[in-house]
Amino acid sequence: MAKISVQLVSAEKYEVTVEAGTTTTHEVTLSRSYLERVSGGKAVTAEHMIETSFRFLLARESNTMILERFDLPVIGRYFPEFEGVIKGMLVNR
Repeated sequence: MAKISVQLVSAEKYEVTVEAGTTTTHEVTLSRSYLERVSGGKAVTAEHMIETSFRFLLARESNTMILERFDLPVIGRYFPEFEGVIKGMLVNR
């Protein structure tokens, strides 16, 4: 299983490191409003949301295929089921 670490860089901007066969680094933005909407108001940290989102992505593609820099909602453009699945993953943690 890949090791995922999420570090706050600045307001709403995070650096994500994924250690798998190859180590990759990604810059991800996550707005508070998107976090609250997707988490359904549940007390979820941005770091947990991002880590869970990366677990979602890694179940579908390798870390080397994940964009280097993106806004978290972009995942839904590539995987339309993202928000529904991630809500379930966050609720069942």
